[in-house]
Amino acid sequence: MLNETLERRIKERTAQLEKTNEELEAFAYSVSHDLRTPLRFIGGMMELLHERSASVLDETNLRCLELISGEIQKVLSIVDDLMEFSRVGHAEMRSTVVSLNELVQDVQRDLQPELEGRLINWKVESLPEVYGDPGMLRFALQNLLSNAIKYTRPRRPAEIEIGSTSRNGELVFHVRDNGVGFEMRRVDKLFRAFQRLHSAEEFEGTGIGLANVRRIIDRHGGRTWAEGRVGTGATFYFSLPKTRLRDTAEISPRPKR
Repeated sequence: MLNETLERRIKERTAQLEKTNEELEAFAYSVSHDLRTPLRFIGGMMELLHERSASVLDETNLRCLELISGEIQKVLSIVDDLMEFSRVGHAEMRSTVVSLNELVQDVQRDLQPELEGRLINWKVESLPEVYGDPGMLRFALQNLLSNAIKYTRPRRPAEIEIGSTSRNGELVFHVRDNGVGFEMRRVDKLFRAFQRLHSAEEFEGTGIGLANVRRIIDRHGGRTWAEGRVGTGATFYFSLPKTRLRDTAEISPRPKR
């Protein structure tokens, strides 16, 4: 009876926590959505005021307008990232066999504007196919590679390595760089939403990218972790289960000869 009572209470508490989390995320999404329109309107009005007053206001006042516009853009970035974080947690997964090599190439093409004036040595190993949602996995890779590009900015040349290993029934992928790194005692903060290890003055960002990576990999039944040292770079890992890929291959129709 004690075991049954304890089990029932655990199920009840779990259900309550899941419901609370859903309500909080729905609230965050709703608030973020409602904030976008007035913030964009204010930003547009600030730009118009700046254009019309450029010949009237002195340098100090014009600088104030620029600062206000900049802060509005920062808040808009946070709002957009918060909406994306909520979307990733609830979007329907459309899983299939995915070529990570192709996803990495697509992401590299998309990130070309961030590479202007940079000297980066890429080392991309041959990556295995995985089973998952291609859109979500692409978004996770985009966040990881964008981070590597950003935090290697002081390096010339920057070195970014993407590879994988197979162990204990899972595929483990890594993105390694020779950037500014981080202190391992603060590693637990990396994958939390809005937690940043570097100031906005050093590196731009809202602190939501790695939280999205963890949420995406969690939904695929995998794990995320990181290793790093200050001044010598960082390595970000994520794993995906092999079983899903094998099960998919077993039920897929064989091609006719």
